[in-house]
Amino acid sequence: MVEKMTRYSFILLNEETESFLRHLQELGVVDITRSRKPVDERSASMLENAGAEKRALSTLKKVDYRDDPDRQAIEEAAKRTECSTELSARTSRAVARIAELQNALAGATRTAKARMPWGEFDSKTLTDLAKSGLKVRFYTVPKKSFDESWKELYPLQKINEDNNNVWFVTVTEASSEYSFPVKESPAPGGSYGDAIAEAENIRRDIIREKGTLLGLADHIQDLQAEYDRQLTELDLYLADSARETAAEDRINVFTGFAPSGLDSRLKEEFDRMDILYMAEEATEEDNPPIKLRNNRFASMFEVLTGMYGMPEYKEYDPTPVLAPFFMLFFGLCLGDAGYGLVLIAVGAILKKKVASLAKLAPLVMTLGVGTFFIGIFMHTFFGFDMLTMGFIPEWMKKGMLDGEVGGFPAAMVLAIGIGVFNICVAMIMKTACYTHRFGFRNTLSTWGWTMLIVGGIILAGITFLGILRSDVTKWIFIALAVVSGLGIYIFNDMKRNPFVNIGAGLWDTYNMATGLLGDTLSFIRLYALGLAGGMLGSTFNMLGEMLMNSCPVPGLNWLLFAIIFVIGHALNIALSCLGAFVHPLRLTFVEFFKNSGYEGSGKAYNPLSIKKEV
Repeated sequence: MVEKMTRYSFILLNEETESFLRHLQELGVVDITRSRKPVDERSASMLENAGAEKRALSTLKKVDYRDDPDRQAIEEAAKRTECSTELSARTSRAVARIAELQNALAGATRTAKARMPWGEFDSKTLTDLAKSGLKVRFYTVPKKSFDESWKELYPLQKINEDNNNVWFVTVTEASSEYSFPVKESPAPGGSYGDAIAEAENIRRDIIREKGTLLGLADHIQDLQAEYDRQLTELDLYLADSARETAAEDRINVFTGFAPSGLDSRLKEEFDRMDILYMAEEATEEDNPPIKLRNNRFASMFEVLTGMYGMPEYKEYDPTPVLAPFFMLFFGLCLGDAGYGLVLIAVGAILKKKVASLAKLAPLVMTLGVGTFFIGIFMHTFFGFDMLTMGFIPEWMKKGMLDGEVGGFPAAMVLAIGIGVFNICVAMIMKTACYTHRFGFRNTLSTWGWTMLIVGGIILAGITFLGILRSDVTKWIFIALAVVSGLGIYIFNDMKRNPFVNIGAGLWDTYNMATGLLGDTLSFIRLYALGLAGGMLGSTFNMLGEMLMNSCPVPGLNWLLFAIIFVIGHALNIALSCLGAFVHPLRLTFVEFFKNSGYEGSGKAYNPLSIKKEV
């Protein structure tokens, strides 16, 4: 649910402003209305500096040279690195320098490779020969094209050869006429040893810069503290920049919001500070920030609501309804009890071993639990059909979904049924929310559609179960259609001409008919994804069994099966989890939110506080 907010207006003298804002930071619960982007050159500079600190943090957290062939030399260079000041600037320079040096090293390596066949020579000697009137020409030819008789006809010296090429030179007087049956090659710019020495110098420079980064990585905590400090100062500055001034800039006026549950504590603090303030219940027109409050289960799914957008202040919080549906969608898309156990194990590992992802661990484990039970219902365990397993009790098999309904697979019918139920719940939520926000008179069209569709589905279900006779059902449906039609076509806007209302109702009918059909059919993806993942898992099992049966070596056949089983199902879990997250998210963001009328245009609660983490 959306927490109620209290709107605070603070009136302060200019000299009281800074101490007041810093006190609010210490309290950490008041969301001061402030700019969300730089408002002047100073705040732009502060934001740029904070961004540089964050980029440096990201870079240093990834520094790991344990597998580098020059690890020992890098660690020695790190010990000689002094890291007292300018941590972010030095990190940026080191990264840029390493990239530059690696490009230079690649060029030097290519040069050394090109010079290697020519071996070692003294460039000064070539220069002296040229001064004395002699010219040295370089040639490279395929070995099969080299003619040994050339040695008799020309002053030729073979330098090197391999299985493919021959490298040689000729020395002649520069002033004499000269021709050779092979095209001359470019002269090397220096000797092979010079190129190797240059590459080695560059490699030493790279080691030194990597050592600098490794040394800077030991000061991540200092860099983190500086980043937090800069964010705090920026937040404070933006809050201060949002003030309204009066009385020749001597009085500042601030507006802030805080959860109503903290009223007594905050009023006590503000009274102690001896400042002038006013507190009143926030209204939708104030556009207060949104803070969600849900139970332990639903709160895990608040991150999904935040991905779409926070509700407006008087709008409903979709998280409590979104949570069970998303878990159900996810479980149906993954559809394997074994994969659910894997997710539970992954969540436990994230919680204990990966601090940065610990907050997501409960969600991963919850989705794993849902997948496990839904996988049992769909009778799939690591691609094996549980209905064919003899050790599964018969009472458990009776609770598993199997067979057909009306000539269609039961799983597909279930997916469509869940889609219909999801859309009905969305329409009921939309009707309740719109009535609360805009009043009953202004939502008669919404009531009409909800009564017609949801009421019609409920009536059809009751009739199918034999609770009502068909003739009674007919008259109830006629009455329902008449009442709904009045709301849809006649009274959809009480202030508008009835003929205009009829036209608008017909247009809504077209949109509703085409939209609902497409929305309902979209839920077939729950069946399709579960079927595809199950078939792929079964295929890996079949491949493993084929290898196991074809291998005559005892023990090795089981090893081959285990390799195929582990690698195949690991790939299948990765692919299936991606689909099981993206497609339920789409069903929620498009089908559910559209039919529930959810807008999600609110702004998240962001109290002025001292930053604790990135």
